[in-house]
Amino acid sequence: MPNGAETKLLLESYLLARIPFVSARTVERGRFLEILAEVADAKTFDIRVHTLSQGLRDLKTKQVISDDKSLLGALDMVGDLFQSRSNVTVVFTDVQHLGEDNEVSRRFADLAALAEEHGGCIVVISSDPVWKPLQRMGMSLALDLPDVDEMRAEIEGFLRQYSGAIPIEWGPQEFDQAASILAGITKIEALNILSTFVVKKSIVKDDLVALTRMKDSIFSELSGIERVVLNPADNKVGGLEGLRQWLDRKRSLLTMDLRDRGMRAPRGVLLIGVPGCGKSLSAKAIASDWQLPLYRLDMGAIFGAYVGQSENRLREALATADSVSPCVLWIDEIEKGLAGAGTESTGVTTRLVGQFLYWLQESRGRVFVVATANDVRALPQELLRTGRFDDMFFLDLPEPDERREIIEIYLRKYLRVQVPAELVSELVELSEGFAGSDLNAAVTEIGYEAIRVGDDNVPFDFYLKAFNNIIPLLRSAPERVEEIRQLRDRAIPASGRARTPEKIGGSRRVVLG
Repeated sequence: MPNGAETKLLLESYLLARIPFVSARTVERGRFLEILAEVADAKTFDIRVHTLSQGLRDLKTKQVISDDKSLLGALDMVGDLFQSRSNVTVVFTDVQHLGEDNEVSRRFADLAALAEEHGGCIVVISSDPVWKPLQRMGMSLALDLPDVDEMRAEIEGFLRQYSGAIPIEWGPQEFDQAASILAGITKIEALNILSTFVVKKSIVKDDLVALTRMKDSIFSELSGIERVVLNPADNKVGGLEGLRQWLDRKRSLLTMDLRDRGMRAPRGVLLIGVPGCGKSLSAKAIASDWQLPLYRLDMGAIFGAYVGQSENRLREALATADSVSPCVLWIDEIEKGLAGAGTESTGVTTRLVGQFLYWLQESRGRVFVVATANDVRALPQELLRTGRFDDMFFLDLPEPDERREIIEIYLRKYLRVQVPAELVSELVELSEGFAGSDLNAAVTEIGYEAIRVGDDNVPFDFYLKAFNNIIPLLRSAPERVEEIRQLRDRAIPASGRARTPEKIGGSRRVVLG
């Protein structure tokens, strides 16, 4: 049942039962008052509303009952009102510090006792907790942000009033996607975004991409995660054909409504492999290709000096990611934050692992996680269990055809001349054992020389020299590369190339596509 409808039923039952004190937890005061007005119309309740800007007024007629805008003055007046009339409901919308034992919370407790004697009811709208002795005098309810169904109804209702006045290309599928994108923000925020499309005199299918960007702009200061600015030209990935095909199959599922099948949106991938082979670049490329905002969670920065601080930081960061979804959440070198769980000195790490796994398993936010790790053996085994991430991919040193593709990407990016195919082939041969980052470094050096002397004046010998000067990890630390390659059979090859089956420490991963 949508939260708005559930809240309406609960509120109606509390008012009919004349519960003396009702606390409503929500950040959408206006939306709650709309629900309250619907209840009042249906059941003819006598409801007064107090705000610090307008004082006390009648909910239905909007007539001002008292222009005393102070909270304490309103409490005195409501006390007199309860003694002179029965079955009156008063709603307070601007109450601060009601979670503490102070004069205001005690005044509300006295007023709640008076309301109980005279069949009155007090409703307090707040996003903060309520002082326990006061809360025990009544009941509580929560109005969450609109879910997908409620958001779709709001979108359709808003755009319906412009039907015929402006062209609207959206059909059922576009309304579903728009609702999925805008879920997680308030009703007024969603309608403000839609208003910007209305003023341009048309609603087209391409506006769905802009919806994500505009939703992202609402969260200017994010807690716990860092917004990564994307430049599509900087996020081209060469090779990794298997990973790219897998992502293409998952792309549209992130914003589809899969509830009728009892399924959730794709959760993400864990990328492991040789350093410099494109794990971090893949996270940027996914967000760029999918036209979604990218956020980075630094697990190393999560740890705090005080008890509970690390857990609170992680909880806040993951909640923020859910709020800004649909998005891509990049967790670079995840082993730095979650390695060592279960040892005697890492109680905090163990709790962080449990908290992260619970979110990964249970959260229904449309957050696609791209986690990278250089040493998967340092990660807790619970993280690698099927059902956490959708799949795990191994990124190895690129093969010749992959190196060619990567080299050509960087040559087009850094140079303004066409490089002969014969020279590219020679560079491919020279770069045996290079990682993607090594190829980037070599072509970058050529680019610097092109800027210095002009693109047409860089001799071919300089191209070869730039590549010969690179010492790849395979030459500087071959034992390290071989150690990492021992993990290949635990994951799907990102290249898409099938390998000769070798059973090493567990079940085989099957190459898809």
